[in-house]
Amino acid sequence: MDDRRPLLVLWDIDHTLIDTGGVGGRCAADAFEAVTGRRLVHPVDPTGRTEPAIFAETLRRHGIEPSEQLQGRYAAELPWQYERRALELRTRGRVLPGARAALAAMAVEPGVVQAVLTGNLRAVAVLKLAAYGLESFVDWEVGGYGDDAVRRPALVRVAQARAGTKWTVHFDRTNTTVVGDSIGDVQAGRDGGAAVVAVASGRDRAGELLAAGADRVLPSLLDVETLRRVLLGFRPRR
Repeated sequence: MDDRRPLLVLWDIDHTLIDTGGVGGRCAADAFEAVTGRRLVHPVDPTGRTEPAIFAETLRRHGIEPSEQLQGRYAAELPWQYERRALELRTRGRVLPGARAALAAMAVEPGVVQAVLTGNLRAVAVLKLAAYGLESFVDWEVGGYGDDAVRRPALVRVAQARAGTKWTVHFDRTNTTVVGDSIGDVQAGRDGGAAVVAVASGRDRAGELLAAGADRVLPSLLDVETLRRVLLGFRPRR
């Protein structure tokens, strides 16, 4: 009998699982222009942040005061831009090495609840993974999305609460692991109440990710068996 508690694995999307090949930036620029009537000339670094936080800062850089009305219009416009560019997303973007196999391996692991933790709006997150046939590997009812909170650490707690309600299990730092590529992902996991496995597939180097507080750092997702062992090592006994 397996006496281990369930494990919640929360995946970051951009630069951990996929790379949009610049299409994401173009979608954001077009959505900004559609909502504000202004061209986006002062872009904001989106790494490790939620979409509402990115949009609010972008508005301020263009001399526009953020408001709930503008946020609501942007939240409706951005997914449409991704739908409009779906073919471009598939052809210009890519699944990062090992990501598909890693998701598939963990999806069939007994006792593992697999979801996403992302600053993307939920609708955008679904569209991004669906563009590459990855959407079926995760539980979309459980994740934490940019719609849920402005700060990413809060998304960990949102995902834990959702998973706990669905699976009638208490999820906390002892049985939740975030997998991400940036220092922001590491900080979100640590501050939100999770262990962190960092993947040096983005711009932040392995040493920087370790210094930020990652529990483990992997060079990529290519070694699926090592990743599997590392993740299951965070699954505690009852």
